[in-house]
Amino acid sequence: MKTPTGERVAVVGGGAWGTALADLLARSGSRVRLWAREPEVVESIRERQENPEYLKGWKLCTELSSTTSLECALAGAGVVIWTCPVQYSSALLARAREHILPEAIVVSASKGIEVETLRPMHELLGAHLSPGQSRRVCALSGPSFASEVVARVPTAVVAASLDQGARRHVQSLFQTDRFRVYTNRDLIGVELGGALKNVIALAAGVAAGLELGHNTVAALITRGLAEIGRLGVAMGASAATFAGLAGMGDLVLTCTGGASRNRQVGERLGRGESMDKIMAGMNTVAEGVATAHAVRDLSRRHGVEMPVSTEVYATVVRGRDPMEALDRLMTREPTSEAPIASPNTERG
Repeated sequence: MKTPTGERVAVVGGGAWGTALADLLARSGSRVRLWAREPEVVESIRERQENPEYLKGWKLCTELSSTTSLECALAGAGVVIWTCPVQYSSALLARAREHILPEAIVVSASKGIEVETLRPMHELLGAHLSPGQSRRVCALSGPSFASEVVARVPTAVVAASLDQGARRHVQSLFQTDRFRVYTNRDLIGVELGGALKNVIALAAGVAAGLELGHNTVAALITRGLAEIGRLGVAMGASAATFAGLAGMGDLVLTCTGGASRNRQVGERLGRGESMDKIMAGMNTVAEGVATAHAVRDLSRRHGVEMPVSTEVYATVVRGRDPMEALDRLMTREPTSEAPIASPNTERG
């Protein structure tokens, strides 16, 4: 497959993930403009090829340009990579949409569900884009810590879109000898896998903070994957997607990797810190906290029981004691381990 070079790409979002993807594309020959809201981030990238605020310790490609102007970043871009936190995306899209080319492919690399509307990212983007742009929306997801991508650690992800040309173009754009991209048509499944795993990562972090051992974390990952899959199937996704990179792959990484923000939040909760204290000290977004709200509402809407996610919501949002949440999970009525493809036949 021939990799497109010299293509104008806009990356919207100057956090760790946006910076890592912008660096990857710039090193591959794309002409990349990275938009960041913080002037200090833009200045540091321009003057020192660094983003110490979100990706400390890494030198970025000298060809990478950055700006605080959305209009400048999006001008002439055939591909727009969206990496902004989901809960802040609608307001920013309202500003950005008039500057996105009609023929552009918009790639969501943000993982989450908008709490207010319960929209996954492709629907959120579609509410602000033209019908033609909406049909080409692509999701990029999979097990990929930003610091490891910028360090060129071998990584595999998936590009999902209903439009075959769009997903193949994104695959070709990102593919390198250290960043392997698979394609998938199951857009909603890939998005849900990337979003919902953050909720389970909070639970895995709590277990680690309580020093409960590997058995507990393994059980949370496995049962968490089962309930993610049940909700996904109920919402129209393919069960097979959750056995892939955007499902099991991303879930395992986020639940076990020390660089996972959601796992870190869970660990601190398990050690007895309050959510207010934890959130006040963070300069990055842990999407699982907001997604816990959305999962609770989506599970009710679709009639799918999600016991792990329910206890995460009760702990993170309602302040339930983590050990009480664990006891509630362990003392539920015994049931069978039914397949993911049967969302309404088991209770987890």
